[in-house]
Formats: sequence, structure tokens, C-alpha cells
Amino acid sequence: MEKLMSIRDLKFVPESYILPPDSRPGDTKIPFCNTIHVLDLKDPTNLVQQIIEASTEFGFFQLINHGVEEKLLQDVSNVAKEFFGLPAEDKAILFSDDPSKSCRLYTSIDYMKEEVHYWRDTLRHSCHPLEEHKQFWPEKPAQYRDGMGSYSVEVRKLSLYLLDLICEGLGLEPGYFRNETDQLTEVQFLAVNHYPPCPDPSLTLGLPKHGDFNLLTLLLQEMDGLQVLKDGQWLAVEPLPNAFVVNVGHALQIISNGKLRSAEHRVVTNRKLARTTITSFIAPSYSCQIEPARVLGPPLYRAFTYRDFIASYITDTYQRNPPLERYKLQL
Repeated sequence: MEKLMSIRDLKFVPESYILPPDSRPGDTKIPFCNTIHVLDLKDPTNLVQQIIEASTEFGFFQLINHGVEEKLLQDVSNVAKEFFGLPAEDKAILFSDDPSKSCRLYTSIDYMKEEVHYWRDTLRHSCHPLEEHKQFWPEKPAQYRDGMGSYSVEVRKLSLYLLDLICEGLGLEPGYFRNETDQLTEVQFLAVNHYPPCPDPSLTLGLPKHGDFNLLTLLLQEMDGLQVLKDGQWLAVEPLPNAFVVNVGHALQIISNGKLRSAEHRVVTNRKLARTTITSFIAPSYSCQIEPARVLGPPLYRAFTYRDFIASYITDTYQRNPPLERYKLQL
């Protein structure tokens, strides 16, 4: 529990959180990028084409008018902040270093293996099927289970709809991501990330440079901090009211045979304000075989099970190796 950032009141950045000079964000504030696509789900004009273009160019886009009620978004944002404001003894019930737990609170995936720690706490839990997992979620705040339950159902529906549109845009058979007993989209989990104020944001990060290993990610953010890497340059993603940030994961890049890109991104900290976000991940089952869709031309990647990919992703992340490199075919 003493590792959790949300129960510490640090007046300086500890040595174990200071990044090597070449990995630090530095003092320069990166302006918001005005070229990241903002797509309106209520405007069907060229929507599929726009999703494919955004997923090809950036691997990211923002989504407005998506159909998830504004009140629900506000309620879950509030309850997420309330959770991290709970007394330490209430959070201690959920704290665990065991990654196999369905619901756990932690500050690092593997604290002992990290060369440098990151300025965040994470509450992560499975949420599909809802009835199998909800009982393990936090009992406090009292509104957490019902609020996050409703949210996870709505955001899953939205994610699957977006995957249907991506399926159409790539020229795949209808329902491609829902076939095979839904193995490609069987898993959904939420990560509620909390980034406390940091005494010196130039020295550390909330999350390091990485790409998501899953299929599709939807992020709900109220304040800035997310940055996307494009052409070797970091771009800040401006928070839009009630919008989702949508990004392509590594698994989707492989299935699209490299047509869509899984963009690398990171999170910077704030000197004065805490930032709390809610992220929904749609992912394949561990036993699912991932490979490029055959209609998309000669494969650029070899086939593998998702379980094997997760294991290699963790290893490559610690060794700072590109996680998709080992799966590329020599043409």
C-alpha cells in the first residue's frame, strides 16, 4: 500500500521515479494538435472513410455525439475521482501485486522489475460478462458498481459498433470481429488511472511511451495529459467535453495487415492538478489466434495466440523492444 501515489504527499520526485534524460518530457509544454481527427457519429457522411483515414494516419481519433449519455459520463468520472479520494484503509482492500486478480488496485504492473516507476495508480477490473465480474468491484463509493456497470455495457456496445465500421472500411466480411463465437472481442476490462499532482513534471511520466496490446481502446478524459507520437514528434490530445479518444491496438494493426496503425502514446503529469481517466479495452480471448485477415493481401505478420503475444509484449516492454517486430514476416 505504501507504493500507492494517491496516499503519498510528495514534495519532490523520488530518485526511483526520475527518468533517464533522453526519456524525460522536459519543461517545454506541447501545444494541442489541431490535426487529430474529430469524428461525429451522428454525421454518416464519409464516416467509415474518416475512421479508416484517422486510424491509418494517427491510430487515434476523437469521437463526439457517440450516444453515451452525458449524465452517465459525468457520474462515472465523479465516482472514479471519489474512489481515489477514499481513505487508505478502504483502498487497501483492493490493493494487490497479483496480475491474475479480476479486480485490483496497483501502482505498477510489476513494481519490482521496473527500472523507473511511473506517477500513477490504477484500478483495473474485468467487466464482461458483467454478471461474472461486478461482485469483485469496489463496494465504495456506493455508486461505483452500478455506475461503472452501466458505463461498461454502453462503451462495449459503442466499441463493437466502431469495429463493425472498421470492418466495412477494410473490406472484411460483415461481422468479422463478432464471428468465431466472439473470440476476437470476448474480453473487456476497465482501467481507471489516477495521476496525482507532481512536484516536477519535467522529470517523470504518468505512463511511458507505449502502444496498446488489445484491439480497440476508448478513453474518457476531462483534462489534458495524453500525448501521441507521430513522425517522431509528440502531439498533445486536447480534451473535448464528453468525447471519447479512440485508439487502435496492436492486435487490430495485425488483423488489418498493417493498414491501420497502433500509435505510441504517453501521459505527462501536472504540477497542480490530479488527472483521473477511465479507459475501456476490447481484447481477444487468450486462446484466440491473431493473424492478418486473408483478404488484405500477402500477410506481413505471422499468426500467433493472443496469450503468447501478451507474454512477449510484457518482455519486450521491459527490454524496450518494439513488440510487433518479432511477429513480422520477412518478405
